[in-house]
Amino acid sequence: MDQAELFEEKSQDVPKDCIEHFLSGSREISSDLSTLFELSVDAFYAALFARMSCLPIEGEISRFIKKVLAAENAVSNTSDARTAAAKIAFDRGDPDVLTVLNTSYKVQHETHRLVGLLRFSPDSAGVYIARCSPDFFILPALADHFTLRFGDIPWAIIDEKRGLCLKREKGLEPQITPASPEPGDDSKGFWEDLWRLYHKSINNEGRKNLELQRQLMPKRYWDYLTEKR
Repeated sequence: MDQAELFEEKSQDVPKDCIEHFLSGSREISSDLSTLFELSVDAFYAALFARMSCLPIEGEISRFIKKVLAAENAVSNTSDARTAAAKIAFDRGDPDVLTVLNTSYKVQHETHRLVGLLRFSPDSAGVYIARCSPDFFILPALADHFTLRFGDIPWAIIDEKRGLCLKREKGLEPQITPASPEPGDDSKGFWEDLWRLYHKSINNEGRKNLELQRQLMPKRYWDYLTEKR
């Protein structure tokens, strides 16, 4: 399967290990992944983000990890092992490495986009809720950013494509749960109208560039942008 065909594949089931590794540093990980993290943090996250794609590349990821780990036995000291591991992890001439790195980049790129494109509205209980349907399973990678952004304010991000919800209640760690139906809330319209008014007030019609806008903010995300509805 070439790279173009790979990203046309439909996502498979969400890997449970991705949820565990991203949401709590206190949770144990496998010895192989622990060693991979010690050898190369970049390789560790490349493998993990590639898993979050939910694409059928388990074989490529497994071989990628084994090749990086082999660096530990190929040299005599830790410093040299880390250098060798980093070299292997970024050898794009290796098809397994190329697949993992390209997939990891796609997932990280979508994560970066959603950080800026998610629109939150408070419900009647004061929980700030945002909805999305990302191509990849990126909910765990959003946890740290929005925990810092909201502080003690409770929030939730609902992945409608997978029926999952990343939420954080006051004083608790973020967690992923099945998404539940959102109750009706008359205040939602007020906050959305307020956002549209703000967006209109800062928008410069004379500098509108729809082609550039579609590049930075693809139309598949527009259904979840308050200012586009």
